Amino acid sequence: MVEKTYKISTGNERSVEKVIQDENIHYIHMIFGKGEGLPEHFSNSTVYMTVVRGTLSIGLDEQEIHRYEAGTVLKIPFQTKMNVGNKDADVLELIVVKAPAPTNI
Repeated sequence: MVEKTYKISTGNERSVEKVIQDENIHYIHMIFGKGEGLPEHFSNSTVYMTVVRGTLSIGLDEQEIHRYEAGTVLKIPFQTKMNVGNKDADVLELIVVKAPAPTNI
């Protein structure tokens, strides 16, 4: 086989799956229920975040929290303070791509 394949979960349970972490990109699949999310942190690369389902509630730097629905792709600059979470009843599913890959794997 020339290609390499990867699997991601398809359920509704909280999950943060580091699907691909190589020298090119980091590809992360996340699922959050209501009230779940990530601890506040700073982006360690340019982050491309795709809302697959649900509604993302995200605060960046000192901005108020903004909400983004399924089908939205966000580009978040390197070293941006991020507060990522799900404030809604529907399950939130995200695909996060960090490119270039952070050097501190």
